[in-house]
Amino acid sequence: MAEFDTDVLVVGAGPCGLMLANELGRRGVRALVVDSKSTTAVNPQANATQARTMEHYRRLGFADEVRRLGLPVDYPTDIAYFTRFCTQEIARFSLPAAKDATQIVRGLSGSWSAAELPHRVSQKFVEPVLLKHARALPGIEVRFDARLVGFREGPDHVEADVDSAQGLRTLRARYLVGADGARSFVRQAFGWGWVGDTRTERAFMGGRMLAVYVRAKDYYRLSPNKPAWMYVAFNPTHRAYMAAVDGRGEFAFHAQLAPGDDESRYGPQDGAAFFRHASGLDMDVEVLSMNGWTAGHALVAERMHHGRVAIGGDAAHLFTPAGGMGYNTGVEDAVNLGWKLAACVRGIAGPNLLASYEAERWAVARRNTGFARALADSLGKLQAPANVEDETPEGAAARAQAGDYFNRHAREEFNIPGFTLGARYDGSPVIVSDGAAPPPDGPNVYHPSACPGGRAPHVWLADGRSLYDSFGFEWTLLVTRDNAQGAEAFAAAARARGMELKVLRETGAGLRDLYEADLALVRPDQVVAWRGADGAAAQAVVDRALGF
Repeated sequence: MAEFDTDVLVVGAGPCGLMLANELGRRGVRALVVDSKSTTAVNPQANATQARTMEHYRRLGFADEVRRLGLPVDYPTDIAYFTRFCTQEIARFSLPAAKDATQIVRGLSGSWSAAELPHRVSQKFVEPVLLKHARALPGIEVRFDARLVGFREGPDHVEADVDSAQGLRTLRARYLVGADGARSFVRQAFGWGWVGDTRTERAFMGGRMLAVYVRAKDYYRLSPNKPAWMYVAFNPTHRAYMAAVDGRGEFAFHAQLAPGDDESRYGPQDGAAFFRHASGLDMDVEVLSMNGWTAGHALVAERMHHGRVAIGGDAAHLFTPAGGMGYNTGVEDAVNLGWKLAACVRGIAGPNLLASYEAERWAVARRNTGFARALADSLGKLQAPANVEDETPEGAAARAQAGDYFNRHAREEFNIPGFTLGARYDGSPVIVSDGAAPPPDGPNVYHPSACPGGRAPHVWLADGRSLYDSFGFEWTLLVTRDNAQGAEAFAAAARARGMELKVLRETGAGLRDLYEADLALVRPDQVVAWRGADGAAAQAVVDRALGF
């Protein structure tokens, strides 16, 4: 160990990098996280934590802490559509407040068979939680104001040049992970380009957008409309959307710019004017920050792994933020990569295990960016009629027609259990297929299935516990029938490979019918690696699952 400064050098302290630090630290792996910023996010950025991400936060022990953050616990998390935020309401998709989510999820089944529901919270609140829990783990260090300026791969290590206030230092790590954002130094060092669509032009959510973080302290007093979490303005002149940040007057506001417009010519007074125009009311507006960004991306890096180096998060995929898919996909990258890197550091991984990261996550990134692109098309290509704000029978009819459309669209964009729970790793070199056809895949319907390669189906047990809370932190062999044979064979095979395996006997709650097998081998990321009737092939299954 002495010849390495750290086991894993993580570049980037956003959600992906900090989540990876938590995954590694929980497994006793040393990690150094460096980030050129001075602190965690100060702007709202992502605003939706999906159910699968909340399940991972639950696995790490801080889901309840995250659920208490952001909006007041009784604040409605509705998505609402208006001609302007404070004028005519066109449509509304109602969702539960945070205080109700933990009880509601216990009564759901089918597509929403989950341990956690989504939570509407700004990234600026989530990152400090991830940072706090990472820094509390032995062997984890996070340094801000530190920049990666070069690296070189060796046969058993990576040398990395890190520049900080203490000067330029060369570090030796076993592995390097670039979670360093859309302009990733790590990705560019390999020359990996993007595949997919970019700069898609739409009437809305295409081309250049102006992001304005505002404080409008009188908004809720002046607005005649019921509060919402997400607001969308639909009119011919000022297309915009915004997310409530704290429920007290801070909003993450985004305005569509005209083709060819240059956001650099706008100052804070212009940002405030954009907000007032989209709101339809004159009010005091404080601009906390503003910057331009490009909507229309649906991009995935050509590669996500090479030797001892991998990339994840925005370094590996770029989204138009429809459905809140980008940040959540980055968290899943970290979860997938974390246990695999830990196995490599411990010396129990076969040659295919780390390579399976790219095999699994690249296809999911393509899937997810495609879902987001379709949702952005649905929202952004709808043109606002010239009379939609008119107080006339014709204007009312235009609003009613738009309302019907947005009510359908909202369910497609914000009721997405298929997106968040249904990602699969079919064809992965570390998944043992049983020949069963995987369930249909779409963003709005999730089909619980233990077909190897997908998320382990969830149930609430008779005593009120989540099945996931009974899984081991590492590997779990789920035994679903009282007289099932093979658990001892899997336990012996795991010991032979140094795999930490918990044998979990849960024979109620309809698990045998749900999993369609007596035994199921569940990975540390709660993905089914194998299922079957006995332990006859236990050693071969364990070997394959660990990359041999």
